[in-house]
Amino acid sequence: SGAIEDQMESFMDLAFLLMVSLILVYLVMASQFESLKMPLIIMFSIPFAFSGVALALFLTKTTLSVISGIGAVMLIGIVVKNAIVLVDFINLMRERGNELYQAISLSGRSRLRPVIMTSATTILGMLPLAMSSGSGSELWSPMGVAVIGGLVFSTLVTLVLVPVIYAVFAKRGERNK
Repeated sequence: SGAIEDQMESFMDLAFLLMVSLILVYLVMASQFESLKMPLIIMFSIPFAFSGVALALFLTKTTLSVISGIGAVMLIGIVVKNAIVLVDFINLMRERGNELYQAISLSGRSRLRPVIMTSATTILGMLPLAMSSGSGSELWSPMGVAVIGGLVFSTLVTLVLVPVIYAVFAKRGERNK
């Protein structure tokens, strides 16, 4: 019972850490974009990263642990980076006079390679951690599995969902004007 109490306390600490990281990431993006709406669009990709973590842990038959939870918290910053690259370029294309859907299409095509490259480098960097079999690997391997699973799933979703959410918010904003 003592070990379970310690684990529950650790998961409560992780939940608190997760909330603090979400708030800090949102505040930093809000100050950079000078908007409250753009960070919200970008943060839509975060829940899908957690879905990818759960799916990867299930497929590899790895248990949810504090270390895999730390990997999930790490994903917040990593996943947001891909969406920032995409949304920032859509904003740039709109500022240059492109229509909404044309700006989204141009941004999707021109930012596809950088998004995939940054995701691939992180995934490949975590691969040795996830596949290691030496001493102590049972402790650190879940972090690699969590980060890889979350990043693969969220990258695919980011490339599709973030432009759709952007279009919905932009259309709603244009109607309000």
